[in-house]
Amino acid sequence: MIAPIAAAEPHGKLPFYRHLYVQVLTAIAAGILLGHFYPQLGASMQPLGDAFIKLVRMVIAPVIFLTVATGIAGMSDLKKFGRVVGKSFIYFLTFSTLALIVGLIVSNVLQPGAGMHIDPASLDTKAVSKYAAQAHDATVVGFLMNIIPDTIVGAFAKGDILQVLFFSVIFGIALGASGERGRPIVDFLQALTTPIFRMVALLMKFAPIGAFGAMAFTIGKYGIGTIANLAFLIGTFYLTSLLFVLIVLGAVARYNGFSILALIRYIKEELLLVLGTSSSEAALPGLMNKMERAGCKRSVVGLVIPTGYSFNLDGTNIYMTLAALFIAQATDTSLSLGDQILLLLVAMLSSKGAAGITGAGFITLAATLAVVPSVPIAGMALILGIDRFMSECRALTNLVGNAVATVVVARWENELDPTKFAAAMAGQLSEDIEVPALQAAE
Repeated sequence: MIAPIAAAEPHGKLPFYRHLYVQVLTAIAAGILLGHFYPQLGASMQPLGDAFIKLVRMVIAPVIFLTVATGIAGMSDLKKFGRVVGKSFIYFLTFSTLALIVGLIVSNVLQPGAGMHIDPASLDTKAVSKYAAQAHDATVVGFLMNIIPDTIVGAFAKGDILQVLFFSVIFGIALGASGERGRPIVDFLQALTTPIFRMVALLMKFAPIGAFGAMAFTIGKYGIGTIANLAFLIGTFYLTSLLFVLIVLGAVARYNGFSILALIRYIKEELLLVLGTSSSEAALPGLMNKMERAGCKRSVVGLVIPTGYSFNLDGTNIYMTLAALFIAQATDTSLSLGDQILLLLVAMLSSKGAAGITGAGFITLAATLAVVPSVPIAGMALILGIDRFMSECRALTNLVGNAVATVVVARWENELDPTKFAAAMAGQLSEDIEVPALQAAE
């Protein structure tokens, strides 16, 4: 085993202002104030947020490749790889479907759109048309075919998570099957992990600037007043997502021997980063690093988290059924039980492959409504103005869901170090990103 480049500083020695979560939270507050009192100046801060997200996306592909390839190459039994993948997808399907059902139930009980009596013909659908066009082009077959990259270089050039993951899995299997001949490559990739994660640590220093720019832009362009227009829908969505995390995922966590609140505290920097940027991709490298440091084996982390970013989207699924029924209620569209079941089944398919980036949930909703003619797709114009604020909740819920999935699958496979995990949940690990220790392949 090669020791980390630098040992983590003890938890209590850092001044409070040096903790990343404090800096990001302060930046978010500053961005809200600037956007509210100086809207034009706030809106002009968009490049800061966009630049930070681009910086993070730059390292996502190598982080996934190195984590997955070295993790699989280090597996002594490739049957274990199949079990990890199989258990991951069983988990994803179960809880993604449950999230859709929760959204459906809450919509029927609270009926946030009831009483609005809006005529769909009176809505301006120009702004929605581009999302509908993107949704029209998205088919299940097209999505599956797109997982296979045209070229190896193309997968990394585009930065498509599933394409990079697809190649990384195949390369890792081939590398593991090469035996001693592949050892030099394994050693090289493990050594390359050090500077790549050091790069992630450096980029995270700019997280407060990115969060400030993204939040200032959001408030400056859309205004806090936009939230009040459809506050009931936003409040219903946030409350539903919170209850899903605390009750449903909380029950899963308790059954597997840990506290959901402790896990949330452990990943609070990543959650605040998502809150500031509305993009769960911005937190992907840090989340992978943290889950490995918490005792989840690299092979499990490398498979579950990148795959979960496309297939385990609890927040997006809650949003889809909740928003679809809101539109139906607002436009006085009556939906029978059969219509709602059809909506649920279509959403189960269309939600798979929605990337964890800003606006993807809105596109996926358009794809669902395009197949379910009972709900007028023009009604999406009602929620377009507040989608940015709902995007944050979608991304936050998705992130927590994938963190829970990683721990659960690692525990199922006996690939969770209980000592490290207990220390992480007790807050005894450094809150700063550190370069993970490199372990030789088994």
